[in-house]
Formats: sequence, C-alpha cells, structure tokens
Amino acid sequence: MQWLLILFLALDLSSIKTDPNLERRSDRALDNANSALDAARDAYTAGDAAKTQAELDEVGESVDLAYQSLVETGKDARRSSKFKHAELKTRELMRRLDGLRQTFNFDDRGLVDKVRDRVAQVHDDLLKRIMSKKKR
Repeated sequence: MQWLLILFLALDLSSIKTDPNLERRSDRALDNANSALDAARDAYTAGDAAKTQAELDEVGESVDLAYQSLVETGKDARRSSKFKHAELKTRELMRRLDGLRQTFNFDDRGLVDKVRDRVAQVHDDLLKRIMSKKKR
C-alpha cells in the first residue's frame, strides 16, 4: 500500500518541482530517483536503450533536485534530519547503481558510471554539510 502511495506521489519530476514544501520536495525527488532506477533496469532488460538513458538521466536530475531543495531551505544541515535522510537515500542509490552496473554489458556501463558519479558528488556534498560547522 505504501509503495502505491509513493508511486502516486512521484509520478514525474515536473509535478515534484511544483511542491512548495522544500523538504517534502526533496523526499519525493529521492523516491522518484528510486522509481526511475527501477524503470531503467526494466528498460535495459527489455533492450530499450533510449528509455534506459532517459530513466538514468531522470535519476540524476531527481538527486540534483533533492539536494537543491534541501539547500534552499536555508536550514543548518547538522540540525535538520532531512539532510541525514537524504544522505542515507543517496548512499542506498549508489549501492543500487553499483548493482545495476554489474548487470549492464561492459560497453554500456559508462551510462551508469556517469549517473553514479553525479549521485556520489551529491552524497559527498551532503556529508560535508552535515559534518561541518556553519560559519557565522
């Protein structure tokens, strides 16, 4: 039941961008990234290279939107649980991308590597914000 709710709420990235609550927008964008990753896996299994590329691009865009939304809140990352939640979700996404990479042919792994590098950069930025003191 919860999975259906997540799919209903995260239909596409454009509807997520219109959410006025920045923290909820971040959560929904990360859920959308997970859904897009599943869709990319299915598209690759079906042999649809264009859809695979589009879904992997959506994973990267969703992660970027989630990070940007959290930054726009203006909250201190050390004191906001949403930053830690996003860090955990991006770490999970990186593990899932590593697993997806193993299922791809050697020639196609560059598609996943590009997205994984993007997710890893956002993950590192989240960690830096969480672990560093805010300069006053």
